[in-house]
Amino acid sequence: MTLIILFMLYLCGAMMLGLPIAFSLLLGSIATALHMGGSATNPQIVAAQLMRGVDSVTMMALPFFIIAGELMNRGGLTKRIIDFCNIFVGGVRGGLGYVTILACLIFASLVGSAVASTAALGAILIPMMADSGYNRPKAAGLVAAGNMVAPIMPPSVPMIVYGVAAGVSIKSLFLGGIAPAIYLTIIMSIAWFFVSRKDAVGATTQKTTLKEKARIFLSGLWALLLPVIIIVGLRGGVFTATEAGVVAVVYALFVGIFAYRELTPRDMFKALTSAAKTSAVVMFLAAAAQVAGYIMTIARMPQLITAALDGLVDRPILLNVTLMVVVLLVGTAMDVVPTILILTPIFLPLLKAAGIDPVYFGIIFTLVNVLGLLTPPVGPVLNVACAAGKVKMEEILMPTLPYFIAQCILLFAMTLIPEMILLPLKWIAGYVPRVPVPSLLNYF
Repeated sequence: MTLIILFMLYLCGAMMLGLPIAFSLLLGSIATALHMGGSATNPQIVAAQLMRGVDSVTMMALPFFIIAGELMNRGGLTKRIIDFCNIFVGGVRGGLGYVTILACLIFASLVGSAVASTAALGAILIPMMADSGYNRPKAAGLVAAGNMVAPIMPPSVPMIVYGVAAGVSIKSLFLGGIAPAIYLTIIMSIAWFFVSRKDAVGATTQKTTLKEKARIFLSGLWALLLPVIIIVGLRGGVFTATEAGVVAVVYALFVGIFAYRELTPRDMFKALTSAAKTSAVVMFLAAAAQVAGYIMTIARMPQLITAALDGLVDRPILLNVTLMVVVLLVGTAMDVVPTILILTPIFLPLLKAAGIDPVYFGIIFTLVNVLGLLTPPVGPVLNVACAAGKVKMEEILMPTLPYFIAQCILLFAMTLIPEMILLPLKWIAGYVPRVPVPSLLNYF
C-alpha cells in the first residue's frame, strides 16, 4: 500500500508541476522502482519495457487510422458530409441541430477522435448555426456533446489502445461500438428536441432541386463507403484492424485526389505531419504506460487493489458501476488515452475475478472515459468547441449539461443492462462472451 501511495504522489506531483503525462508516468514508475530496489531499477529492463509498449502489430492500426482521418478532413469530406445530412434532416424545425448530430455520427466513422471531429465540424457548423439565428453558446455545446460519438464509432483510437493494453480483439471492440454510437445519436436527438423547443429557429435549409439533391447525395456517398468497407471487411474476416487502417489510408487518398480532387501535395504533407505528431504522443504514452504497468505488477499493486475491492467481486453489477464512477471522476482531470493505459492493468484482475467480459467492459470503459472530455477543468473537447465557436468556457458549460446528463443516463443503462451492447454485437459479429455477463434483467 505504501508503494501505491508513493506512485500516486510522484505521478500527481509531476503532473501538477506541468510535466507531460508520459514523463510523469516514467518519473513515478522509476521513483517507485528505486524505493523497491532489486531488479526493478535495472535500466535495461526499463528500456525493454519501453520498447515492448509500442512493439505491436496491432498498435500500428492507430497511426494508419489517424492518417486516414487527416486525409479525409483535408480532402473535402467535412463540407460534403454536412450537405449530405442537410438534405435529410435540415428541413425541420431546429434542423441544423439534427444536421450537426447526424454529421457527428458520420464523421466519427472517419476520424475516431472527438477532438479532431469537434475541430473539423465546429469550424463550419457553429458559425452556420449562429448565422441562421441559433444561440452561439448552445450551438457550440451541441457540437461538443455530439462529438462524444467519435471515439465510440469504429474506427476508434481509444478502443485500439484498450485492445492492445487488455489483449482483447480490436475487431470485436470496433463492431461492438456500433450500437452504442447509434444509441448516443438517438439520445442526443431526443435531448436536442427538448432543448430546441424553447428558442430554436425554424427550418433554414434553402430549397434545392431534385437534381441538386441527387448530386449532393452521390457526392456524400464517398464518405459513407469507408465505414461500410471497414465494417464489412472486419466482419467477413477479409482483413485485420491494422490492415483496415491501411485500406482506409488508400481509400482516403483515392477519394481526396480522384473523386473530390481537393487533396493537394501540400495538404498531404500537412496531414502526414499532423498524424505523425498525434501518433508519436499516443505511442510514447503507450511506452511509458508499459513501464508503469510493469512496476505496478512486480509491486503487486493490482492484487492489493483487487483485495481492497474483494467485497464487490461477488456483486459484479455494483462493481461495474463503482468502476464507472471512479473512471468518470478520473476523466475530469486526465485525457482518455493515459486513463485507459493506467487503469486497464489495474482493472483487469477485478474483471476476471468478477466474470465481467473484457470486450463489453472495454466498450463501456471507453465511453465513460470519453465523457471526461466534456467535463471541466480539463475538458479538451470543450476547449476546442470554445475556440471554434469563439465563446468563453463559462458560456458553454450550461448548454452542454443536458446532453451530458442524457449521455450519463445511457452509460449507466448499458452498465446495468449489458444486453444493449452484447445482443447487437452477437448479431453483427457473432460474438458470445465465454461467461454470462451479469445483468439487471437477471433479477426479473
